[in-house]
Amino acid sequence: MIRGSLNAKRRERELEELAGGLRVDIAVVGGGVTGAGIALDAASRGLSVALVEAHDLAFGTSRWSSKLVHGGLRYLAKGEFALARESAVERGILMTRTAPHLTRAMPQLFPLYTSTSHARQALVTAGLQAGDALRRAARTPSSVLPRPRTIPAAEALALAPGLDRTNLRGALLAYDGALTDDARLVVGLARTASAFGARILTKLRAVEITADKVRCQDKISGQSLEISARQVINAAGVWAGELVPSVKLRPSLGSHLVLSAEAAMIGATSVNVTVPGESNRFVLLLPQPDGRVYLGLTDEPLGGAIPDVPVVPESDVDFLLKVASSALARNLTREDVIGSYAGLRPLIERPGRSADLSRNHAVLTDPNGVITIVGGKLTTYRKMAADAVDAAMKATRLHAGPACTDRLPLLGAAQRTKLSTVDAPARLVGKYGTEAPRIAALGEVDRALGERLCANTEITAAEVVWAVRHEGALDVEDVLERRTRLALVPADAAAASSLVHELVDKSITGLA
Repeated sequence: MIRGSLNAKRRERELEELAGGLRVDIAVVGGGVTGAGIALDAASRGLSVALVEAHDLAFGTSRWSSKLVHGGLRYLAKGEFALARESAVERGILMTRTAPHLTRAMPQLFPLYTSTSHARQALVTAGLQAGDALRRAARTPSSVLPRPRTIPAAEALALAPGLDRTNLRGALLAYDGALTDDARLVVGLARTASAFGARILTKLRAVEITADKVRCQDKISGQSLEISARQVINAAGVWAGELVPSVKLRPSLGSHLVLSAEAAMIGATSVNVTVPGESNRFVLLLPQPDGRVYLGLTDEPLGGAIPDVPVVPESDVDFLLKVASSALARNLTREDVIGSYAGLRPLIERPGRSADLSRNHAVLTDPNGVITIVGGKLTTYRKMAADAVDAAMKATRLHAGPACTDRLPLLGAAQRTKLSTVDAPARLVGKYGTEAPRIAALGEVDRALGERLCANTEITAAEVVWAVRHEGALDVEDVLERRTRLALVPADAAAASSLVHELVDKSITGLA
């Protein structure tokens, strides 16, 4: 058995244990990056853990990010120095220790035109230098994140050929962290937690929670059960208030468009385009390892009921295309959009614009004793998780050591020098790290598993089998939406769907 494997057979066994009355130290509600981070933090301290997720790992906000690991630059501009430093420290931990295999340096261009005032250039330069000071303070080496610098127009065009050449006089070049995929980070956290003994239970909806119990419904069997714990932690993100009404959140919608590589022509370098009339807001063109480009990001309040899967408003499509086109040689149109996604930030309710609300997190304790973790952002998930577990230990007098996740690598993680020697295709190493040879071997043993799922992807049938056997995928949607991310481009998902159905069915049957 491969260490940390999640699958239908393990789920069935652990569900029976909990339904039979097994009491755990910590029950976590929510299978996003924060919930999975809490499960890993608690389990690695030696506590017994059960994680309950209504849908699938990374079902909610955690899979709808910009795939960036921010170093805190935007928080400096708002005067939130403690948050900026925390973000830079957590970025360094994630990129150098927790998940080097899932992270990379993302070059960022800030184009400078003759219309760009010297005051504006000086302001952005000062911000980038301050961000680099945060990097140094966090002890993240320049070999991982190079220093910012000013470059001439010729170099800017070499990096991003699609830039508008008219009156381009150069660019500022900086670096931030980026994820291969945000959902893969969540899966990695959950699998590593399971290797420490945590019970990770998806398709199990929490119907009602108290300080020491979670009443659930199994979405597969339809049966109800009750999980007992010494402390329940609500990490349901934007849905946290539905379980604990005293938690008041103000969801903010962030929209992204998916473009083909040919549409933007920016190579492997991201481009930051200033939003007209805003001093510290940019639209981002973000190249991805598969060649696609994500265009984001909006920050608008969402009223009414919270949807399971948000959609991109038409107004956001027009806004993103218009702003991005202002820095490109050709105007982007709706025909260039091959997919889209939107996520909801679980911001703590306060007066003011959602774009101005703090990204600080908070650990709240309801009068009934339930602990809720809200706010924050993907980059700082580890600190959020540690704070939540610390609060649980204090509330229940659980005895365990301090958090150790700042030096705990996820399954598949290794130093970058070692990752470069892994005997597997670089694409697989970027997703699976040191486990990549296992996936490659599946395709070598069975040639059919080495075949691509459809014409427009490099993802193979072996990755579907691996997702079902070891990554907790229980159905076709889990595979298309979160393990492979093919559903980000609906045409690709449709082309691969039939084969994925067949592979999932066979893999689940093989586990029985």
